Amino acid sequence: MFAHTPADALTLSIIVPVYNEAQTIAEVIDRICVVDIGDIRKDIIIANDGSNDATSGAIESRRRRRDPRVRVFDNPINLGEGAAIRLGLRHATGDIVLIQDADLELDPREYTGLLAPILDGRADVVYGSRFLGVARGRVKRRTRLANHLLTWVTNVLYGSRLTDMETGYKVFRRRAIEDIRLRCVGFDFEPEITAKLLLAGTRIHEVPIGYHPRHVDEGKKIRWIDGVDALYVLIKYRCFGGS
Repeated sequence: MFAHTPADALTLSIIVPVYNEAQTIAEVIDRICVVDIGDIRKDIIIANDGSNDATSGAIESRRRRRDPRVRVFDNPINLGEGAAIRLGLRHATGDIVLIQDADLELDPREYTGLLAPILDGRADVVYGSRFLGVARGRVKRRTRLANHLLTWVTNVLYGSRLTDMETGYKVFRRRAIEDIRLRCVGFDFEPEITAKLLLAGTRIHEVPIGYHPRHVDEGKKIRWIDGVDALYVLIKYRCFGGS
């Protein structure tokens, strides 16, 4: 699943799955590049999932700055978020892997807090929870209820104590996920990786994060049917295992 890991320094692979985010992708890359994470090296992987707007041009414009930390890989057609993340994982070189959405809902300035439990040895997997801190009041009621339902089902089925299974900020020590076989294509990445981690006995540590939600007319892509798919995935892996 992973590329070779350089041995001379701790590396964070930041995977940015992107589909039709021409308005935000350049700023997201800029924010990732400038955020301070100490001596940790950044491996920034842009997984362009068949964008058909001006996203590719925005990425290329940003790449003209020739930052060697930024690498771009393309799916020729739009397959889904899960497929884009899997593309990024195939090229990840880091000791730690972080998933970063390509919109501006989540702020890379959260990286320090997300990495802390891994760096100090308290966790191998960290989820950023929108419901543990000040972001809680910013989440729309319908979104909050849907997320609470999916998280509650996760906790009931897998014996976990999560507050935000569907969070976009997921961070993994490489060894925690390198043997996990992912089959996801769309937004089912969140329930699939969570189910398989919990089935493997991996404890997921949560930290509070900020959240700046956008609306459908601003490019929000997730639909109600994705919630149904998430429920199906959670039940499937509980009943039939994590293969």
